[in-house]
Amino acid sequence: MSWPLGIALFLATVIGMEGFAYAAHRWVMHGPGWFLHASHHRPRSGHWELNDLYAVIFAAPSILLLLGGVQLGWWPGWAWIGAGIAGYGAIYFGFHDVIVHQRLPARLVPRSAYLRRIVQAHRLHHVVATRRGTVSFGFLIAPRPAALKAELARRGRRGVRAPAFAEK
Repeated sequence: MSWPLGIALFLATVIGMEGFAYAAHRWVMHGPGWFLHASHHRPRSGHWELNDLYAVIFAAPSILLLLGGVQLGWWPGWAWIGAGIAGYGAIYFGFHDVIVHQRLPARLVPRSAYLRRIVQAHRLHHVVATRRGTVSFGFLIAPRPAALKAELARRGRRGVRAPAFAEK
């Protein structure tokens, strides 16, 4: 397979993974997979949460496609697609776990308007503590924060958690 075609497959996969991630987050993680994802909507104690198993689940197809495309004689494009899935996973980890949730000691502050918008959209997703009623399921593409706040207000702020500093 030619390099230009391989790179095109890689980039198309990274872009396509945003749609897959949106659907998986909205209809699986906030649906039947809530039993794992709920841990991500609660304060974390320790370094790990059940939601981290999704990284393993989503890495499996990437590993299989890379192995098949490189070692098992499958169509070489599968390796490029597997690499695209892994690339999206790396972007997701860097942004979601390092920048947004600060799960590593690096304290990176997003400076671009795009990154600030994505961070704020993800934080607005987390203000809802329940499985239903949240907003902003995407990762690389997110609505404007003002639109998300308006949607939460329209829903009567059902499920919105009290601020951490509120008296109990």
